[in-house]
Amino acid sequence: MIEASWPWPAGAATGIGSLPGTDIAEAMRVVLGELPDLPHLPELPSRGPGADLIGRGAALLTALPVELYAARWQIAPRPGGDLRRALGYLERDLDTATDQASEFSGPFKIQVAGPWTLASVLNLPTGGVALRDPGAARDIAASLADGVRAHVAEVRARLPKASILLQIDEPALPAVLAGRIPTESGLGRLRAVEQVAARAALASVIDQAGAPAVVHCCAADAPFELIREAGAAGVSVDLGLLVDYDVVGQILDAGMGLIAGVVDTRKPAASGPMGSPGLGGEAATGAVVDGVLRFWHTLGFDRSVLSSQVVLSPACGLGGLAPERARAVLAICRDAARRLAEDEG
Repeated sequence: MIEASWPWPAGAATGIGSLPGTDIAEAMRVVLGELPDLPHLPELPSRGPGADLIGRGAALLTALPVELYAARWQIAPRPGGDLRRALGYLERDLDTATDQASEFSGPFKIQVAGPWTLASVLNLPTGGVALRDPGAARDIAASLADGVRAHVAEVRARLPKASILLQIDEPALPAVLAGRIPTESGLGRLRAVEQVAARAALASVIDQAGAPAVVHCCAADAPFELIREAGAAGVSVDLGLLVDYDVVGQILDAGMGLIAGVVDTRKPAASGPMGSPGLGGEAATGAVVDGVLRFWHTLGFDRSVLSSQVVLSPACGLGGLAPERARAVLAICRDAARRLAEDEG
């Protein structure tokens, strides 16, 4: 394994991004309290359009205003109320982070939608998603890179003692590469994007960010090698979806970090241990530790680097959970990560 350092402390846990509710001050307190080693800027999609992944990502685009039309985000001729609302949510969230975390001195994670996910969802004024027009997709990538650069710089100015970690959310990337994005009619599929073009767009966002980046892709066929070649410092994946451990082992062996989704919040059977205190929480924590150790043993890597190279997280965002359950999930990730680090010592 290549000697490397990662942009987080050993034994860290973090969240994917979304949390339940509409109170950003409370969400920020939860994140700072439950995830003290790698907190993140919470996303609260329950507030409505503009606070969602796509609305927030689109609001970061420079010189490409957006608006809602028929409940979908699309490129607009000029800035309007929908864009102002999205920017207002972001400004309020950053103000809250400034109030509560201005003295925070560790790594702090922010999340943005990736260029290919935006291109596969944002509609053109003439109809159809931007992905169908290679020129429009390139414009979105260039605009996003510029917007992310400014966003990272602003967060850094607001949290001057923190080190910023950027998470680029690309749930649509595998479908973009495989030609699985449907046409406007739904009767066909858009042409697959070439690996070279996909890598270049992702690399442009990473290069201009001015901060280490991890790419989050919650799919079994996440393009790990493309993500590594684009310059990401790490990947964020749901361990429960992984099929090909060899390709994951290769990028980890090359020195990339891993944010491992280890608590599956989508299974009803899991709601008991994760939602109950005491013995239930302890049992869930132990199950997570055992699962991560099995994964690492399967890869055949040195146990001594596990807690440094791997961050634990929920398998996906927590915006759809009850607040108490979301908090319990974060606590399980935190406690499991700390136990892994303690066992190494």
